[in-house]
Amino acid sequence: MNLTLPIIYPLTDTGLSGLSHAEQVTALIAGGARVIQIREKNSRSDEFCRAVVESLAAARETGTRLIVNDRVDIAMAAGAHGVHLGQTDLPPVEARRLLGADAIIGYSTHTIEQARAAMNMPLDYIAFGPVWPTRTKENPDPVVGLDLLGEVKRIAGKMPVVAIGGISESNASATLSAGADSLAVVSCLFSENEPIEKRYRSLRNTIDVKHR
Repeated sequence: MNLTLPIIYPLTDTGLSGLSHAEQVTALIAGGARVIQIREKNSRSDEFCRAVVESLAAARETGTRLIVNDRVDIAMAAGAHGVHLGQTDLPPVEARRLLGADAIIGYSTHTIEQARAAMNMPLDYIAFGPVWPTRTKENPDPVVGLDLLGEVKRIAGKMPVVAIGGISESNASATLSAGADSLAVVSCLFSENEPIEKRYRSLRNTIDVKHR
């Protein structure tokens, strides 16, 4: 698949937002998002699957594509558009065999070696990070920084590279300038003072102004 990712690639988080995945998807779509990753680390499989089904129903009218974090089985059962896999998840070659050629498959990498290895896998994009310090993971990998991000983009060539980890309005432009094609965002979307759709729109507008 020749995938073009949006500059902002949002991930849902029920703990940070206090909202269901479907509510977050609805809000993000209202803000302009058209590719969203549904990430859930704590709920039961049946609950997560139901949340993905509900999110897909919320996304259907706009053609928004939903990517399931980690769980190939749930992506298949719910009919999601693809999966995002980590280093310890089902190998991408097996995920591709199960999901088919049309599915979107992304893959997290944290080192130059992992990024090089990913170039031989049936992927649509790779993520690299954490580029900046992050608090959305209990045991995050070491911060990679902008120089390594740029090297990974040179390795990846035409394959999209998604920067992840600590992305905010203040560092988004620098991260894109270093080589990222897309920015995975989580915590910067959630504010006590603004709804998610307004935060998404504000982030997108800030990037448009700073990175023309």
